[in-house]
Order: sequence, then structure tokens, then C-alpha cells
Amino acid sequence: MKSLRKTAILACVLLLPVPSPAQQTSNPPPQSERQPPPTAPNSGQARIVIPVNQVIIPVTVKDSSGHLVPDLQKDDFRIFEDGVEQRIGSFSADPYPLSIVVLLDNDLKSKDAEQVNGSLRAILAGLSSSDEAFVCRFDEYFHPGKGFVSDQDKLLTELKRTQLDSEPSVAPPGSTFNGPTINGHSATSDAPTMGAATVNLKNQPTKALDDAVYNGAQLLKDRGRNRRKIILLVSDGANGKHANTNTYANAVKELLRYDVSVYSLGVSSAFFDRKFSRLVDYAHATGGDVYFAAKRSSMEELYSRVAEQARNQYTLAYSPVGTNRAVDYHTIEVRVKREGLTVDARQGYYVGAAPQ
Repeated sequence: MKSLRKTAILACVLLLPVPSPAQQTSNPPPQSERQPPPTAPNSGQARIVIPVNQVIIPVTVKDSSGHLVPDLQKDDFRIFEDGVEQRIGSFSADPYPLSIVVLLDNDLKSKDAEQVNGSLRAILAGLSSSDEAFVCRFDEYFHPGKGFVSDQDKLLTELKRTQLDSEPSVAPPGSTFNGPTINGHSATSDAPTMGAATVNLKNQPTKALDDAVYNGAQLLKDRGRNRRKIILLVSDGANGKHANTNTYANAVKELLRYDVSVYSLGVSSAFFDRKFSRLVDYAHATGGDVYFAAKRSSMEELYSRVAEQARNQYTLAYSPVGTNRAVDYHTIEVRVKREGLTVDARQGYYVGAAPQ
């Protein structure tokens, strides 16, 4: 069938982890914004040959103590697409190299920013020579760094130089648009302008978290399918609804199209604040995870755990059968037969935009 030739690639840090989707009945995107449902690796890169018409699902499995479960086999898993059980065609437990966008909140309270700034060098501890990282910041603008860096000395230098601002941000160089705008974006084009200006509304947050995640997905979309693509989102979760050009649903759609998982770290002394919900939603919708920390030492431990979890996932693949291939979005449910385990995997996927 013609639509089966479309590729869908699915890729599925740490104190006080919130419940995974397997421990809840459901955690879909917020109703108001929902659109059509949205230890180190080997020296060589892990390779798994999978036909392009197959759906690939990275899966994390943990025991009741939150530890990774490494000894499962293909027959321990079951996959359901749109409620229809699928036959698992490929299975791998090999570790994958990582492509990481480190997305840092540039508009934190001074106390929280101080703790994050002091922790950043520890990101390097969780990475191997085959990994690559792209360090970015965001506030009401998106501030991309210098690109993906795999050389650890160069990455350490960049992390040392990265400092979160305590003053209001200005638009990054090259972000000016010389035409008619709405909320700082082109009034004649549907494409968002990276780093465009936003509207400051009285008594409302101006931080564009949704735009930052959307742009992070764009940076990762062309990385190879033999890599795990993740966003490490370090933020207090505040998000200005009117400051964003992209909605939450649009950002999730891009993440699922391009095989990107979000691992969120909520950084604030005000734990369980309602604004953390955005961090939880992004993680659960994409098969990532979410944690909370307020101290530098906790954040430093987190970075290594995120890398370990993202790298050491099971990889399942199947060719969809018995579902409506005319629709753009398909739900996914992954189960394990062994009792007492929890499963983290993305809640669905979009077809048609992933590279062949």
C-alpha cells in the first residue's frame, strides 16, 4: 500500500520522578490545545537494519525501584497500534549513540539560575565519544548555540562559557524580519521565524517554551536514524501562551514526526507547582521522562542518568497491519508480560514527514 512506504521513526533526569504513563490511566496533551492526537556504549555505533516501512519504538522498562531492566527478550513485549496487536518484526537491546539538544531556560529565578549554571559542566560526564550535543537557551527568544559538538574538549569549553542571563533578553543576531509581522513573525508565511520577537502582555509570562521545544525538534530532525534523538529540557516550566507562535500540539507533532524524545528537569524550589505540567506533558507524550531538582548536586547526577536511560532502551519495530493507513496519527501501547514493571514509550506517531 502506498501509504505504508511512508516512514515513521520513533525514538523513545532524578530525584522524585513523576509516574510514567504506565502508572497512570492516560496523560494526553492538554484538552484546550489538543489537535488530532498528537555501562557505556560499544566503540562503534549500534546498527540495526530495519525496512523503511516499519515503525520503530524505543522503549524504557523499569522495576518498582526505578532501575532499568536489561534482561528482557522479544517475546516479553506486546505492541498495539490503534488497539490492534502487531507482530514485532525486529528487536534489539543494543545501546545507541545520542544526539542531544540541551535546552536551557534563560529566564529562571536568580537562585535557580545559579544552581543550573554551576551544574552544566557535569553534562559531559554522561556522554561518550560517539555522542553529540547542541547547547541552546531560550526565554522569549530561542538562542541556538554553535551546532552539534562531539569533541568533548570543545563541548566542555562551550559548557564553561554558557551562562544563564539574569537580565531581560534581546533578540539574537539575524532574527530580524523586514516584513509585516504578527507576534514578531511573518504575516505572509506559515513558517515560524526562529528567534522572532514576542508580545509582552501585562501580568502574563513571556517565556516561549513551546517555541523552544519546536525549534529543538527542527535541530534534531536530520540526525541519523541510528542515533537516539533527545531534548534535555532544563526549565521551571513557565510558559507564556501568547508568547508562542507554536502551540503545544504543534510542538508534539514535530517531536513525534522526527523521532525526538523529551527528558525534562524541573528546576525550582517550588516543587509540584502547576507550571511543571508542561514538562510532564512533553516527556510522557514522547516516551521520555521527567524529574525535579533544586540543588546543583542533584542536577549533576541527573545528567548522567538521562544519558544512560536514553542510550540503553530496547528497540522494537513492526510493520502496521489492520489499522487505517489513511489517517495521519496512530496511537501506540507497549506492554510487557512480566509483572511489576513499568514501560515508558511514546503514546503515538505521525506518518508522512520522517526522512526515508
